[in-house]
Amino acid sequence: MAQTRASKEQGHSIKLYLVTWILLFVLSACSYLVDYFQLQSELRWSLILLLMFLKAGLIVAVFMHMAWEHLTLIYAVLLPPLVLFVFVGIMVHESGYTLATRQISFALGQ
Repeated sequence: MAQTRASKEQGHSIKLYLVTWILLFVLSACSYLVDYFQLQSELRWSLILLLMFLKAGLIVAVFMHMAWEHLTLIYAVLLPPLVLFVFVGIMVHESGYTLATRQISFALGQ
C-alpha cells in the first residue's frame, strides 16, 4: 500500500511533458511561419504576441506547476500583470488625445 501511495505522489506522467513540448514546438513553428509568409502591420504583431503569450502561459502552467496551485496563488501571480496590461492599453488610447492637444497647442504658438 505504501508503494502505491508513493508512486502516485511522485509527479506527473511523461506524457504530459511530451505533449507540452510538442505544443511548444507547434506554437514556435507558427511563430516562424508568421515571418516566413511575411505578414505585415497589425496582423503580424497580433499573431506574434498571441503566440508568445500562449507559449508563456503553457510554460508557466506546466513546467512551473501553476496549473496545480490554489486559485489565490494563481490570482496573486497573474492578476498584477493583467492590470498593468490594461493600464498600458489605457495609456496607448490616451496618447492620441495628448498628441492632438500638443499639435494644436504648438500650431497656435502657445
